[in-house]
Amino acid sequence: MSETSAPEERGSKQRFRFGPLPLSVRARILTAVVGLAALALVVSGYTAYYLQLMQVEDRINAELEADAQEFVMLSGDGVDPETGERFATPSDLVRTAMTRITPTRNEGAIGMVDGEMAYASRVADIALQDDQELLEALTGYAVADRAQFTTITTEQTTYRAVAVPVHAGGEVVVDGEGRDHEVAAFVLAYDQTAEEALFSRIFFTYAGVAVFSLLIVALVGYLVAGRLLAPIRLLADTSRRITREDLSERIRVTGKDDLAAMTRSVNEMLDRLEGAFNAQEQLINDVSHELRTPLTILRGHLEVLDTGDREDVISTRELTLDELKRMNRVVDDLTTLAQADRPDFVQLAPVDLGTLTDEVYDKILALGDRRWLVSDRAEGMAVLDRERITQALLQLAANAVKFSPPGSVVSLGSRVDGGSVMFTVRDQGTGIPEADLDRVFERFQRSTTTQPGSGLGLPIVRAIAEAHAGTVQVDSRVDAGTTFSLILPGAAEKTTQHLAPALGADAQGSQQNPEENTQ
Repeated sequence: MSETSAPEERGSKQRFRFGPLPLSVRARILTAVVGLAALALVVSGYTAYYLQLMQVEDRINAELEADAQEFVMLSGDGVDPETGERFATPSDLVRTAMTRITPTRNEGAIGMVDGEMAYASRVADIALQDDQELLEALTGYAVADRAQFTTITTEQTTYRAVAVPVHAGGEVVVDGEGRDHEVAAFVLAYDQTAEEALFSRIFFTYAGVAVFSLLIVALVGYLVAGRLLAPIRLLADTSRRITREDLSERIRVTGKDDLAAMTRSVNEMLDRLEGAFNAQEQLINDVSHELRTPLTILRGHLEVLDTGDREDVISTRELTLDELKRMNRVVDDLTTLAQADRPDFVQLAPVDLGTLTDEVYDKILALGDRRWLVSDRAEGMAVLDRERITQALLQLAANAVKFSPPGSVVSLGSRVDGGSVMFTVRDQGTGIPEADLDRVFERFQRSTTTQPGSGLGLPIVRAIAEAHAGTVQVDSRVDAGTTFSLILPGAAEKTTQHLAPALGADAQGSQQNPEENTQ
């Protein structure tokens, strides 16, 4: 059947929509290819057939004209080969012509006297004298005053004929002037239908070859379309297998064509989807992990709260506000990490490195009682996100304050190495054990639990670095200090480095004694 129906619910009624069955992409491609090939074969075949048919008609006319001219030349000689004298009557001329002019394939010749058939060729392919309808049609042409070409259609076939009448005295009438005496006519005629049929058989062969070619085109098109659409079918199968719980499967890329590019794009989309789902799941796990404890604490204190005890109310209020503040900080950090995979997480723009270093230095002075120094200061432009880099450096400085004693040195530096920009934060704190170096950038992982924090600071720093296509490196020794390096490859734009060791807030840009820069 050519139609199908599909139920469509509207309210409480169920309706059916009728329409043609959809064709697959492979079927549509195959239909288009075979249809275009068939159209091309038909148009080219018909054009060739029509042109060849015109050539057949031209050839018939040319051969009839050549035979008529031969008859005219024989009449011009005017000598009867049997008597050696001029032809006595027109019928003698026609009789002699019948023996001298031999018809070709599908051609016949007769001689007519006074409109009646008198002579017939014994060697002609066709017997014109047997077609009475043709003889009746030739009567008028046989007694005319001039030679004429004509096309005559009878029940038997269609003829292309020329009749050359000759009047008494042996003169061939070709100009409309003749004599009222005996009139004989030499008639040549082609069976045009038979001649065209011979030619048409060639095109029957062409039609057979065309049909065979279409079958070959259909077969090759079917195979090629299947090969080209294989990645799409694989894509559909893979899409059906992919679930929210398993986004790891990818489509194998083969070749370098458009389909391969599409496959790579789909794989990249799946990577983004997997990253988004993982980030969502990670966010849910993080929220559940980090907020469950403070919520439990809050609930426990509120359940045992003695509203009549003022001191208990005040202490519970302070504890509640402190836990809410910590929860708010965790939510902010988790929001930052959740946005890290978005393309607009960083807004790149040209930034003056020296100015950025100064701005960050001014902000970190309030983080704690430390000897704040600028170890290196790069000058020039770099392409980066000013706010995110500032956020990362402040986080590293806050970590340095958290894990270093008061009065110790914490230095900030910016420098250029080739085309890369490097920011460093160095402290003289407790350091990080070697076993913990690989996991300090994981969420909620802390090298010590004696210090407050959510364990999200360094993961945020790493997310900011990766958003700039960069990395974070850590070099630490226990009880000797830690150095964090934020490396941004290719960010520098014609930057120059200016070394400024031990520069304090009141002497930026000039070298001073480190002891004079203690804050």
